[in-house]
Amino acid sequence: MEIASNLLLCLILFLFAALSRLLWRRQSRKVKNLQPPGPPGWPILGNFFDLGTLPHQTLSKFKPKYGPVLGLKLGSVNTVVIQSAMAASQLFKNHDHDFCDRKCPIVLTAHNYCQGTLAFDRYGQSWRMLRRICSMGLLANRQTYETAGLRRKCIDDMIRYIEKDAATAQERGEEGKVNLGHFLFLMSFNLVGNLVLSRDLLSSGSKEGKEFFDAMSEVMVWAGKPNLADFLPGDQEEHGAGHESSHKNFEGKEGPSTISNQNVTIIILEMFFAGSETTSSTIEWAMAELLRNPKSMTKAKEELDRVIGVERKVEESDMDNLPYLQAVIKETLRLHPALPLLLPRNAMEETEYLGYFIPKETQIFVNAWAIGRDLESWEDPLEFKPERFLGSKIHYKGQNFELIPFGSGRRICVGMSLAHKVVHLGLASMLHSLDWELGSNICHETIDMNERIGITARKLIPLEAIPKKRVMYP
Repeated sequence: MEIASNLLLCLILFLFAALSRLLWRRQSRKVKNLQPPGPPGWPILGNFFDLGTLPHQTLSKFKPKYGPVLGLKLGSVNTVVIQSAMAASQLFKNHDHDFCDRKCPIVLTAHNYCQGTLAFDRYGQSWRMLRRICSMGLLANRQTYETAGLRRKCIDDMIRYIEKDAATAQERGEEGKVNLGHFLFLMSFNLVGNLVLSRDLLSSGSKEGKEFFDAMSEVMVWAGKPNLADFLPGDQEEHGAGHESSHKNFEGKEGPSTISNQNVTIIILEMFFAGSETTSSTIEWAMAELLRNPKSMTKAKEELDRVIGVERKVEESDMDNLPYLQAVIKETLRLHPALPLLLPRNAMEETEYLGYFIPKETQIFVNAWAIGRDLESWEDPLEFKPERFLGSKIHYKGQNFELIPFGSGRRICVGMSLAHKVVHLGLASMLHSLDWELGSNICHETIDMNERIGITARKLIPLEAIPKKRVMYP
């Protein structure tokens, strides 16, 4: 009797184990087959044409129907778009390493640019070495503090160039409007030139300055446009080869001990691209928003007058005492992140994310533009209201996922600390030194705020305004 009872118990346990294993397999298959929802695509091309001319805006419109995690097929490339603070939090907190890889777009592979780029290099020893070089050397906190004088000089030069250009225009009988984007770019570009080459590279009236500004704008536009070549199967093999080589150093030797002259050139080039384009664009957007919102402009100027007065220049050391100015910049970055989709990441391995199966080599976009305008995170998200940040602990340093213009995690922008200083001092100096008018035939309600998209999102129509001398320094 006891033997029979034991046999029955063993049979029950066996059946229970078999049933559990069967259910586990079914559940595993169910999870593994569960892809993020998204719109149906075309044969071969997939959802390529669903991106539109402004992909960050187009993709955000899919969120009400498909939710905060959007699945797309771009050619042969699986793609996931993250469009809420909650989804971004799960990615950066729990899957940062899984999704910290990147691929260099085909348009940037000329002259072996893809071999050693900090922005687009695949994750590995070589990239980590590059990151350390930039974060501990060129862009370390100590280094940025020591170069405060260079920032002051380049911003002073910009104010002087603006005043000179406006005066020249008035002498010709014109209103005296200046193109703010042009002068902001020259300031940012010369600042990087002083940081890495110890000299100015462009002057306000130089032919080369305008040509380089136009050329860089074109590069940023073409590099940011969806390119079908990046999504065809044959190109993925080439990217795979790049992944293997990224675990060698830049002279082809094993280990991350040395870098080549070619790689130094790429690092410097990226500093010019990233440092000049993003900071100048952010200040231009901030000025556009302030000119559209005269009450906010008045509050910012009143704060500057109260803290700084009219007998000295605004300095970086004043920034902690300018909470409204800080709020203006946070609000600008919320509405106008320089990289609306950040830079795309790549899944290093098969990953389960928020219940979805993400295959290896899946491309990951984080729609910082959509997250910054999400009703779930922000009240009146389309309104420019710097006051929302007064008394708030929300910052853009990568820990508050409703505001991530610089990204987060391992791939957060290495130049964030420098950009923070340049944007604050640049905007404060423009507001403190000069009054700004829009001129005839335009008012604050009619300022065009449309975007021109590339890797970065600049104003489609550059901002023009008339500067008037505001304070006189001793």
